[in-house]
Amino acid sequence: MSTPYPFTAIVGMADLRLALLLNAVSPAVGGVLVRGEKGTAKSTAVRALSALLPAVEVVPGCRFGCDPAAADPACPDGPHGPDAGRESRPARMVELPVGASEDRLVGALDIERALAEGVKAFEPGLLADAHRGVLYVDEVNLLHDHLVDLLLDAAAMGASYVEREGVSVRHAARFLLVGTMNPEEGELRPQLLDRFGLTVEVAASRETEERVQVVRRRLAYDADPAGFAAAWRGEERELRERIAAARALLPSVSLGDGALRQIAATCAAFEVDGMRADIVMARTATALAAWDGRTEVTDADVRQAALLALPHRRRRNPFDAPGLDEDKLDETLERNRGGDDDPDPDPGPGGGGPDGGGRPPQGDDGAPDTAPDIAPPREPADTGAQPEPAQAPQGGVGERAAVPAAEPFKARALTVPGLGEGAAGRRSRARTAHGRTTGARRPQGALSKLHLAATVHAAAPHQRARGRGGPGLVIRRDDLREAVREGREGNLVLFVVDASGSMAARQRMSAVKGAVLSLLLDAYQRRDKVGLITFRGATAELALPPTSSVEAGAARLDRLPTGGRTPLAAGLLKAHDVLRVERLRDASRRPLLVVVTDGRATGGPEPVRTAGRAARLLAAEGTASVVVDCESGPVRLGLAGELARELHGTAVTLDELRADSVAALVRDVRRAA
Repeated sequence: MSTPYPFTAIVGMADLRLALLLNAVSPAVGGVLVRGEKGTAKSTAVRALSALLPAVEVVPGCRFGCDPAAADPACPDGPHGPDAGRESRPARMVELPVGASEDRLVGALDIERALAEGVKAFEPGLLADAHRGVLYVDEVNLLHDHLVDLLLDAAAMGASYVEREGVSVRHAARFLLVGTMNPEEGELRPQLLDRFGLTVEVAASRETEERVQVVRRRLAYDADPAGFAAAWRGEERELRERIAAARALLPSVSLGDGALRQIAATCAAFEVDGMRADIVMARTATALAAWDGRTEVTDADVRQAALLALPHRRRRNPFDAPGLDEDKLDETLERNRGGDDDPDPDPGPGGGGPDGGGRPPQGDDGAPDTAPDIAPPREPADTGAQPEPAQAPQGGVGERAAVPAAEPFKARALTVPGLGEGAAGRRSRARTAHGRTTGARRPQGALSKLHLAATVHAAAPHQRARGRGGPGLVIRRDDLREAVREGREGNLVLFVVDASGSMAARQRMSAVKGAVLSLLLDAYQRRDKVGLITFRGATAELALPPTSSVEAGAARLDRLPTGGRTPLAAGLLKAHDVLRVERLRDASRRPLLVVVTDGRATGGPEPVRTAGRAARLLAAEGTASVVVDCESGPVRLGLAGELARELHGTAVTLDELRADSVAALVRDVRRAA
């Protein structure tokens, strides 16, 4: 087993260290979501926490980590009597891979033995391993939807249920959920986002000395992990003792009515949904007081709790940036200051600690020392998904500055025809592991989804030959049938947007951006990947390579300038190249091409004929296409409709994106000649 990087050796990232330590003090806080750009030591910090967690008492031999003092009466390895004994082991840090199967997460029940022998043979999964410990999900925003659903159920009920055709197993699954993510790779489902008690934003330091210190320590660790860890053993021991002391003090911390009023007023002022935010803030403020060695919650505790617990709960759509207006927060806290709180509170999260100092001590090199004292309130950290500087307008006749998008609306579903087998999602029909049962087949590998009726039907004709003498069926491996299910898949939605002079009228471009923004929001909700190509002047540009981050697509769209000629063929050929590469990278994810244009082609040699050839090239490869016709005015040439026919696709107007059923317009997209 490799030596983990010491938690106390981490430089900077005060908010992240604080959030993790508060959860170590009070697991009821509900976990941490760490958002930030790549290469910011998110995973290193989370893994380092495991060495600081107090050991747990378990029943010897129990695969589900039962507490001897309060054993789970439904434990599959139980029941555990009072004489079951006890043993101590370190709290576990269990990592959930993004590509894990359902059986790996919740455990596997041997259906064959259950049917043939009546035996519940159960192999525990990661949820059982994580019970009373930490479940860590790296790149949690990329987790498949069915795994997210299972995590939500387990987090809500504190238990995991495994059911296969009426045969079920239940076991306790209470864990601290910690996730890390890079927002550039896509956002997290709101239901799972709300399950994280706290969230922190991390970004690489821009201070030279701090970056030097990070590199120096990392190089020393890589050269001799054991020796580096030994050098920090004293600091790790002190921090572990402080966590234990804070845990012991936690039940004695008083949360007065004044602090509760501040918490409730803050949640109401920021219009967070539900009551979970209030509860998390209360638990976080209490943990902050215990961590600081106090028995009473102060205004500063409430403020720091709000900065950690509320930003991710304020988002109404994926284009909203997380964060809090700190001036509004301070006004709300001041307006609702209670009379029963400490009139002269501690300096706050930055002022506590055994030594009474107000700030972490400085090292000889000027870098912050490693004592993870509570960080003082500060401006919210950068989100990690930083918008790029606005691009300077490219040269071209009639070029205009970018215009804002119109208000987005609820777009109707555009679907890819046929039946796919792609990534889990909510757009197009596909054969999936979840959904309605449409048939049965022999198992391909391990049996997971039994089709009971088909299995019985296959076994019934052979019962006499197999010597059946009792009420049960004699089942053999060849009789087993698994269910074939149909659900929905996520697609690659590639937008090709005309930004030429013919689209440059301010009102029209604003409407176009609003429509594309609406489709981007729809893609987020349906768990698609998105890409954005723009064409104007003489060339086409891949403004956004295919990604799961619709935020990045919205940012590129917002800065889109217009003007110049209309190189329609260049845009279509660029789309062809992008889709060719994506088919190699992710062959199972079917593409949907959405071309947003008025259909005019004026750029390049023989622009109309060249655009037609490019469209037919895409059609020949079976690319499902929809053309959003942006032509306006009393006289219409119908060029977008001609383009749709060349693509073997369908044309819809901007207004029709709001119609009751746009999906019906594309279901026969390949039928047109």
